[in-house]
Amino acid sequence: MQVQLKKWSAKDKMSLYNLCSTADRTYLPDRLPSPYTEKDAEFWLDFVSQAEDNDTDIFRAIVVDGRIVGSISVECKNDIFRTDSEIGFMVMPDYRNQGIATKAVAEIVSQAFNKLNVTRITAYVFEPNLASAKVLEKNGFVLEGRLRNAAIKGDKLYNILHYGLVK
Repeated sequence: MQVQLKKWSAKDKMSLYNLCSTADRTYLPDRLPSPYTEKDAEFWLDFVSQAEDNDTDIFRAIVVDGRIVGSISVECKNDIFRTDSEIGFMVMPDYRNQGIATKAVAEIVSQAFNKLNVTRITAYVFEPNLASAKVLEKNGFVLEGRLRNAAIKGDKLYNILHYGLVK
């Protein structure tokens, strides 16, 4: 199985729609619209193309055997945190536990440290999301802290694990 990262393009609209429509939202930020529409996909693909043109962020589709099975990004922060960035990723449920996210994180970390003006990459993980924590740890991220009751999904408060990787 070959895992590749590719730039998103307008022709990926239906793949993005399918990915986000079937996403397990348990540990994803609420900024991902629900239900997800084709118009949401168009909006996001336009946003991503503009960000790519500015060289401030990296947004990639995770591709396995020619099929988009996930999404991964590194987004730069600003002001006093301008040399920091934040990583986020998701993989379709049928493609989990196969090492895909681990490989995708390794690749985007390399791209981010080479392309972006950052000295570190930060990740925030819902504490029960052990799979994502393991992916980060396999890629050298260090648990730097636990933010107690820092996020809310529905009516439930969650601790957030704060991970970091320094260049």
